[in-house]
Amino acid sequence: MSKPVIALVGRPNVGKSTLFNRLTRSRDAIVADYPGLTRDRQYGSGRVGDIPFIVVDTGGLSGEQEGVDPLMAGQVRSAIQEADAVLFMVDGRAGLLPTDEAIAAYLRNFDKPIYLLINKAEGFDADVISADFFQMGLGQPYVISSAHGENVAETVEHILGDIGAEYDENEEEFGLDDHPGIRVAVIGRPNVGKSTLINRMIGEERVVAYDMPGTTRDSIFVPFERDGQDYTLIDTAGVRRRKNIKEKIEKFSIVKAIEAMESCNVVILVIDGSEGITDQDLTLLGLALESGRGMVLAINKWDNLSEEQRSKIKHELECKLLFVEYAKKHLISALHGSGVGDLFQSVQVVYSAVMKKVSTSDLNRVLEQAVLDHQPPLINGRRVKLRYAHLGGLNPPRVIIHGNKVDKLAKSYTRYLMNFFRKSFKWIGTPVFIEYKTSVNPFETKKSNFTHRRGQSESQASNAFLKRKNKKKTQAKRRNH
Repeated sequence: MSKPVIALVGRPNVGKSTLFNRLTRSRDAIVADYPGLTRDRQYGSGRVGDIPFIVVDTGGLSGEQEGVDPLMAGQVRSAIQEADAVLFMVDGRAGLLPTDEAIAAYLRNFDKPIYLLINKAEGFDADVISADFFQMGLGQPYVISSAHGENVAETVEHILGDIGAEYDENEEEFGLDDHPGIRVAVIGRPNVGKSTLINRMIGEERVVAYDMPGTTRDSIFVPFERDGQDYTLIDTAGVRRRKNIKEKIEKFSIVKAIEAMESCNVVILVIDGSEGITDQDLTLLGLALESGRGMVLAINKWDNLSEEQRSKIKHELECKLLFVEYAKKHLISALHGSGVGDLFQSVQVVYSAVMKKVSTSDLNRVLEQAVLDHQPPLINGRRVKLRYAHLGGLNPPRVIIHGNKVDKLAKSYTRYLMNFFRKSFKWIGTPVFIEYKTSVNPFETKKSNFTHRRGQSESQASNAFLKRKNKKKTQAKRRNH
């Protein structure tokens, strides 16, 4: 049997994300005393005893019919439909509210087991705090504290046993936390179309896409399969300039976006074609370069641009993005789907490049050819020697070069080697990192120790050494005569 799925449903700010983090033993969901923080479905793996399960965090149901709330309600509905059990959470301190009764009536429309969880009950008598909630007709409530973990494990274990969940050793080694296949982080400024692009790529309304900056707050992991290849798309919050960030929630969201870049294989940077390439786009490019991940650029909203705007953006791509000339670029419309299918081919090419292993012999052959084509510059009148190279890591490719005085090489020569290696091994769409290791003189330690012991300077120690050597030669000649 497959893992059971439980969905967390309730009003905003009743503690669903806190319980999600408690059950998954993670901090995947952003938690704050702020209503309406969660908007998309967030999946995680949990385990109680020997029984593994999947838990789905959802946005709060407010009953509003305007703005982003109806889209959030659609996400909750999808979570309920795919769940084996619904954990309906209420706030014990606030008591029974009309919104809770409306949600209960809504949940009865689904043919799913519903379990009422009274949260934030620490310090209260369980019988007293649950008295008002019996009139909802959902059976015996479970009184818990998701923040402190009180009665959480016992409640979930009872619910899993009630729905017939069992331990399955075939499912033990697999979980959502593994993030199968190619991990692709979609990043960009707010409102450039990241969520719309992800929905278009997977073919369903998986994340909330709304014409309002800051709609996405968490980093949402979306596993799916296309043409036999597994992917995990990561929808991230839009990253704004630091001076425009005023809410703490947005700071946490940006940290999550940066973490998503560091944990992925390929980054898709979405740029709003109607606004051109802004300074913040260049800042995000710099962050992606620091993460060292393969990169694909997607210029969005291309279908709405005039010929003049298209010419301008093409000119900016040539002038402003010379430092990421290796990155593949696509002109797309996430809303209508034009050009989106080509992104998958580029992602696969870049992923193959960042994971490509190269033998040490091939690396040294290419290094020798690079040096023959263009000798390293002279340092204080002496030629820098590049002796040998080996591969130091993948994703991104990292080349370790050993030699003499390599730490004094100019950055321009390092860029030359990067481009030479990238072209030779077809490391497409990825930065290539080069690290230098200076060869160590085996006599340096002995020489330093002798100098320290005698209390002499290096020149004095060297002269004394030469005198002793000449003296020994003279004595040897006399013995021979």
